[in-house]
Amino acid sequence: MALTEKNLPFDLRLEKTWERRTEFLAMNPAGDLPLLVEQDGTILSNSQVICEYLDEVYPEINLIGYDPVQRAETRRLVNWFDHKFNREVTENLVGEKFMKALLNMGEPHGPSVRAGRANIHYHLDYIGFLTERRVWLAGDAFSLADIAAASHISAVDYLGDVPWEQHEYAYQWYEKVKARSGFKDLLEEQVPSFVNSV
Repeated sequence: MALTEKNLPFDLRLEKTWERRTEFLAMNPAGDLPLLVEQDGTILSNSQVICEYLDEVYPEINLIGYDPVQRAETRRLVNWFDHKFNREVTENLVGEKFMKALLNMGEPHGPSVRAGRANIHYHLDYIGFLTERRVWLAGDAFSLADIAAASHISAVDYLGDVPWEQHEYAYQWYEKVKARSGFKDLLEEQVPSFVNSV
């Protein structure tokens, strides 16, 4: 989504990280995604590292912020969603209901799913709190904070586990994000060989 927001051309490649391909691990010993490979051979991993690199190398469209306070707030919220939301919601819902099915790892763990469904309310309330006071999550400009939050939420929404009817302000913010061209492309992505049976 950040690449699309910045109008940068790119090719997506599917990488099944659980297969632990030698060639992939040579590029990223951590074995996780995303991974950015530039035309000159530069390899970067970790979504926040990649996005900050893109903002430095292609500064025409800024997604972090122009002053130190704005950048700090954007980074704080990216960290919130990539770590706190991920741990409390995404892993409990997407991890249990989607990844387990994808990898044939058995049935979802009921208490984890219930915890994810309970925890998401707190995060949606927080999004509502922020967007009642700001145009976007980190301030007046669309930023990496919105991208991080919407990416996690869209994965949960794919499973039908976002209680939008109870969180009007969060829903209004999400509809604004979904209207952006970069997010429309993300919503059209499909996971090969997966049938949503949850």
